[in-house]
Amino acid sequence: MTHRLEGQVAIVTGSTSGIGLGLAEALAAAGGTVVLNGLGDAAAIEATRAGLAAKHGVEVRYHGADMTRPAEIADMVASTAAAFGRLDILVNNAGVQHVAPVEDFPVEWWDRIIAINLTSAFHCTRAAVPLMKAAGRGRIVNIASAHALVASPFKSAYVAAKHGVLGLTRTVALEVAQDGITVNAICPGYVKTPLVEAQITDQAKARGISEDEVMRDVILAAQPTKKFVTVEQLSGLLLYLCSDLGASVNGTALSVDGGWTAA
Repeated sequence: MTHRLEGQVAIVTGSTSGIGLGLAEALAAAGGTVVLNGLGDAAAIEATRAGLAAKHGVEVRYHGADMTRPAEIADMVASTAAAFGRLDILVNNAGVQHVAPVEDFPVEWWDRIIAINLTSAFHCTRAAVPLMKAAGRGRIVNIASAHALVASPFKSAYVAAKHGVLGLTRTVALEVAQDGITVNAICPGYVKTPLVEAQITDQAKARGISEDEVMRDVILAAQPTKKFVTVEQLSGLLLYLCSDLGASVNGTALSVDGGWTAA
């Protein structure tokens, strides 16, 4: 039993940058065929796709399904199955964020966050499960958040969506438990993505403090280790869950948060 994934096909939503791209690369490095998905400049996305394929010697494709459009999500899954004859791994990672008090929270942002962070995972899963059942094996990994387990102020939509992702994870895990399919949620704390790095710089300027102080006292205030989670750490857990070693891990919320949710 190893973490190698030769012959397996994976879709990773929201994988043109950040955490999703790191997870997609881990799957490609393990020998899997990968379908990228997400937003961005077309030329940059193509360069990323081609680079991953060349670096790891695997086939990498891109599907531009909009995670707010169910028909496009269904087409992404169907076209993957048509191209490769299978779908072994689904990583529901796409997500967006907006922060505001609940009484001021823009309705359009609530709808967008729920659609992308939660409802898209339902549509992807709904389309993928029949393919996995037919194959007798499958792995669905939902990238939730520490906010699937605890709340923070001013993030009503994000916290509600991530709690919903965990509920979806547990429910589907029970439904497919005898079909060789596992469904789990990885719940990261803060990961130092380019988006977070930009926030650190902005907050340091706004607060008149150093970037180290922002990281320790603001961004990482809830993480006892005072260290960011790395994409490599998330990738290692993903590969474990996708392998035969993780076959009995099902319906769980796996925290990777430096102790944030231990209290």
